[in-house]
Amino acid sequence: MSLKHHHHHHRGGVEMLGGSKSFVSKKWTFLLCIGFFCAGTLFSDRMWPEAEANVASREVASDENLHLVSEDCDSSKKTILGEVYKKGPDAIQTLDKTISALEMELAAARAAQESIVNGSPASDEFKIPETVTKRKYLMVVGINTAFNSRKRRDSVRATWMPPGEKRKKLEEEKGIVMRFVIGHSATPGGILDRAIQAEESKHGDFLRLDHVEGYLELSAKTKSYFSTAFALWDADFYVKVDDDVHVNIATLGAELARYRKKPRVYIGCMKSGPVLAQKGVRYHEPEYWKFGEEGNKYFRHATGQLYAISRELASYISINQNVLHKYVNEDVSLGSWFLGLDVEHVDDRRLCCGTTDCEWKAQAGNMCVASFDWSCSGICRSADRMKDVHRRCGEGPNALVAASF
Repeated sequence: MSLKHHHHHHRGGVEMLGGSKSFVSKKWTFLLCIGFFCAGTLFSDRMWPEAEANVASREVASDENLHLVSEDCDSSKKTILGEVYKKGPDAIQTLDKTISALEMELAAARAAQESIVNGSPASDEFKIPETVTKRKYLMVVGINTAFNSRKRRDSVRATWMPPGEKRKKLEEEKGIVMRFVIGHSATPGGILDRAIQAEESKHGDFLRLDHVEGYLELSAKTKSYFSTAFALWDADFYVKVDDDVHVNIATLGAELARYRKKPRVYIGCMKSGPVLAQKGVRYHEPEYWKFGEEGNKYFRHATGQLYAISRELASYISINQNVLHKYVNEDVSLGSWFLGLDVEHVDDRRLCCGTTDCEWKAQAGNMCVASFDWSCSGICRSADRMKDVHRRCGEGPNALVAASF
């Protein structure tokens, strides 16, 4: 049967399931490609002329490999085809996700290979441990914190972050990981690092990054956080939140779970502030020239207090971390990394309630995910006021226990 005929025949078969012609045939093309790739692999491995000396030993090895490759191909072809026949139109979405996941894994493998070839950029002290279990998590919540923010951390521990044992249970039962995220000081092993070390041995709730702390280094820290978290936990979503923001974790989990089917989502309170060219102002943009005429606004991006990205975007950051450009403002950097990708931007206002309206919204049954004061770009005097906000706007202690995502 000729190739053309073969292809045509398949297309007809799928049309009944999927609807639109060109859309399905693209997927079909992908499947066929897998098939032909396998066939090609077999063919070229069998037919390739070898140097005389190596023939015998190679022959044995390549035969074993072929067996593996062909088994591999057969099984992946079977499962993918099985999916399509079983689920019809639904499967096409699944296929879409599978394909893009495979593409990301391929890129990740390439990046890993490169870093091995070029000498690994990660320093020994901060080697990322291999993930022990291959379990799936719903979300990793990284709470961005600084050395001098002990009181803020304690206010979070006393309110919306469950303590030790409960936190472990949350990971095991609900797939929610929560950590304070911090790098190290400019003098490693100094007094600041030792203080964090002591706090860590007491609470066990830090994620340490291979990153030197400093206000202007936030873009680099965010990049490092997503890469590290992605390497440690296989989650559907990775969340970054500041330590002066109040979060309702169960509500956040339920909100994110709605987008599980989407491959690439970027969820937050989307804003578009002015590009500030004049020196000396807060949020000054040294690279204002890139954004066009003076007085322009930035592209839409999530405000920095709390946002979430899906697994594939975290993977993208991890793979490309060495070439992603860092703007001075961390939220702008993140937005810029996704601007050229196929990403769904979700503007979710429940992620940025005020500390007054969160109360009447909660009473009306419309629980906020996160609350803070815009004027302080976090809760003003949060170390003192977090408890009060939690009392008025918290989802209640049983929400997490009862939640299923």
